Amino acid sequence: MAEKKGVALGEALNLVNLAGYQDGAVVSRTVIDKPVGTITAFAFDAGEGLSEHTAPYDAFVQVLDGEAEVNIEGTVHTVSAGEIIIMPANRPHSMRAVKRFKMLLVMIRA
Repeated sequence: MAEKKGVALGEALNLVNLAGYQDGAVVSRTVIDKPVGTITAFAFDAGEGLSEHTAPYDAFVQVLDGEAEVNIEGTVHTVSAGEIIIMPANRPHSMRAVKRFKMLLVMIRA
């Protein structure tokens, strides 16, 4: 099958293995990047995170492995494998891996 940015098109993929852990780092791998939206896999080492920011669209997060704290406008939500959380558009949010953590981020720009 064809590849786009290193992701095989038309083949089954293991979500948990799309982005690998690296010591002291946040690793991301773009799965789909289209004008209408993106899907990105992330792997966070323990203690790593994303600083507070906003996005113009809702962001859907599916937790694949581990545990993280997601802070949305000052409210902290602890999420773990098998859970989802939606970070609302235009509201400040951040996240920090409590232990090694993997997620799939889906952002639809419409």
